[in-house]
Amino acid sequence: MVAPSSTAASTAPAALHPVLQTLLSRPYPAIMGVLNVTPDSFSDGGRFLAPDRALAQARRMVAEGADVIDVGAESTRPYGAQPIPAEQEIERLQPVLADLVFLGVPISIDSMKAAVAGFALQSGVAVVNDVWGLQRDDGMAELVAARNAAVIVMHNREHVDPELDIMSDVAAFFCRSLDIAAKAGIPPGHIVLDPGVGFGKTQEQSMTVLARLDELGVFGRPLLVGASRKRFISSVVPCEPMERLGGSIAAHLIAAQRGARIIRTHDVAETAQALRVANAIEDKR
Repeated sequence: MVAPSSTAASTAPAALHPVLQTLLSRPYPAIMGVLNVTPDSFSDGGRFLAPDRALAQARRMVAEGADVIDVGAESTRPYGAQPIPAEQEIERLQPVLADLVFLGVPISIDSMKAAVAGFALQSGVAVVNDVWGLQRDDGMAELVAARNAAVIVMHNREHVDPELDIMSDVAAFFCRSLDIAAKAGIPPGHIVLDPGVGFGKTQEQSMTVLARLDELGVFGRPLLVGASRKRFISSVVPCEPMERLGGSIAAHLIAAQRGARIIRTHDVAETAQALRVANAIEDKR
């Protein structure tokens, strides 16, 4: 059972960031569409590196039901990602970011670097998605607070440890992140928690955080899950990343049942349909 520290646990509902207020207003989870403007992301590397293709894909995802677009310019895939400097991330973002913010849905920047997040926020982005949960770049929390942005705090680890109690590790990580956020002045209602499926975890541990996702409700923050095309699916049914739609939807339906309020996916139309149909069925109980 997850047990947060007294400072991390929420004692009263926090006023939500306006963007989160909109995203969480429906009875079923919001959809975050993945847009990688990278040459090396694990499932679609290079497909949307060209600005015209990136913009067309973003428009397609919005038309299919994406409520928010998460754009990243550096691959953060759990296995073999090559880090790049902030300047290169910004160079990849510059041709597309201005057009993305005018699509009519909020834009999230997927970056662990404060310099990149700062550029994106200056360009009109509303959400920072930090895959190291404010614990990698010392300037990130202060930036998020100063810009009054919403932030996604994701659990991560440098190394996989099969012997680890993964739920206790996720809880301890979130406690550290929430403490950093509080000290920086980020309001609790501006924070979303993501258990980081596939990041620093064995395939079994990734499935464990999905199965026990509801335990993270003790933190009192909205939960985001991104299980789309992740490798744990192939540990159950061997398949390549582009063949994992069924497994992705299964994981996301379980996540929604366990309390996820935002689902991050490459396959927007199929995921949106599955979530809405599941909600409609539940309404008949």
